[in-house]
Amino acid sequence: MMAQLDDTQVYLPEIWASHARFRGNHLALVCGDDRLTWRELNSAMNCIANQLLEMGIGSGDKVAILMNNSTEMFKILFGITKAGACVVPISTLLTDQQIATLLTDSGAQVLFASADASELAQSATAKVDSLRTDGKIGYGFEATGWQDYRQWLKDAPDHEPRVRYDLGDEFNIIYSSGTTGEPKGIVQTHRARQHWSYSNALELRFTHTSIALATTSLYSNGTWFMLLPPMFVGATIVVMEKFSPREWLSVVERERVTHSFMVPTQFVATLEFPALDDHDISSLNQILSAGSPLRPDTRDAILQRITPGLFELYGFSEGFATICRPEQMDHKGSVGTPVVGFDLRIIDEEDNEVPPNQTGEIVGYGAGLMREYHNKPEITAAAIWRDERNRTFLRSGDIGKVDEDGFLYILDRKKDMILSGGFNIFPKDIETVVGQHPDVSEATVIGIPHDKWGETPLALIIAAPGATPDLDAICEWSNSQLAKTQRIHTIELRDEFPRNALGKVIKRELRTPYWSQS
Repeated sequence: MMAQLDDTQVYLPEIWASHARFRGNHLALVCGDDRLTWRELNSAMNCIANQLLEMGIGSGDKVAILMNNSTEMFKILFGITKAGACVVPISTLLTDQQIATLLTDSGAQVLFASADASELAQSATAKVDSLRTDGKIGYGFEATGWQDYRQWLKDAPDHEPRVRYDLGDEFNIIYSSGTTGEPKGIVQTHRARQHWSYSNALELRFTHTSIALATTSLYSNGTWFMLLPPMFVGATIVVMEKFSPREWLSVVERERVTHSFMVPTQFVATLEFPALDDHDISSLNQILSAGSPLRPDTRDAILQRITPGLFELYGFSEGFATICRPEQMDHKGSVGTPVVGFDLRIIDEEDNEVPPNQTGEIVGYGAGLMREYHNKPEITAAAIWRDERNRTFLRSGDIGKVDEDGFLYILDRKKDMILSGGFNIFPKDIETVVGQHPDVSEATVIGIPHDKWGETPLALIIAAPGATPDLDAICEWSNSQLAKTQRIHTIELRDEFPRNALGKVIKRELRTPYWSQS
């Protein structure tokens, strides 16, 4: 048989190692007082990977993390990946029972937990059987049955792990934020994460000189926009331990940040911060908004006061996305066209594709899609729509339309649509109007029971700083600008809204009290 070279595929862990070898002194990670070069970061990830391999943890094994943003969490996340294992980041906002459920569902054999999550971790693991007896590793705390992280890692070698990766290997299981009920485990492979890395690096215009700022929790999928693409090109990543407008402005100014990702609520808080214009944030070339659509007035304020380099991304953790680039912002209200490597369609209730400018459910296809929902074959099957070539598109559960130029417009979540007197009402349209009132910082709209119409819109608002809203006046002002079928029944004032890890309002929790009484 004739000798042949490998069918070469360079994997993400190998790309990170390449940065360490050929650009080792370049700054890789900044978090708090820590500053690590690529050589130091790669060495630290290797130690974690090799110690996991020494335990017999590798390809196909699940390793969970229950930590808040820190240098150590970053190193552990991708040290697990370098071992060939599947990383399972878990939100510290969950209850101990919810955490136990996710650990059991994922089949995690090892759990890393930090001191600030130690009580949650100890309570949750008491309810779990899947973890190995030596699989509970605590960073910054001591507890019975837990290994001390520093002792566990003390003698680990920092050479490249003796691992061969495969594109079909599981890279991570990210659990959905639970806005629609029980979280689902989204299984993404090395192939999907590879596509995520290079497609978003291209779209967001990263280079090795970029400085990316992560403002949201590392266990959240959206945060990885500021992790994997800059890691792909060998850039610098700055991780905020906790977000505040003051700290964000200070970090952008001090570190000369070029790229950042924030969700709409973070933008609103930053735009309302009195000292915004006192900071030099001119280094910021690109800023990404995702999680939920920006209101038009917020979008305009970002362009005027923060940076003209605004990208707005629509997508779901299962792996599909469109993006509206800075030069496309004149397509008001659009979330752009598919990220490179993706396709999308709009389908009706009978699963037929509809022509441009007709509304329906958004379905997406591309190299970044998840493989499946973990342990949920029926739900996975229900999420699939097949095109004329029998390709598997993923149903989004969102209602939208595509114009004749291919630009996508999001109308609302399918499940959030209000059916009132036979009319379909999209809360997003009402939220845009109410949110423009000067006394309103943020608005969200839900459907509540109505004896005559079946459902009717209720607006919930958070007051603008220093404002004392007249709710009846705001209701009258809003209804004067809305169609008759859209008019708000009433407005209620709230101090805050329930949110997921990316700041998206959990409307299910807002609706429940009204419908449980009906």
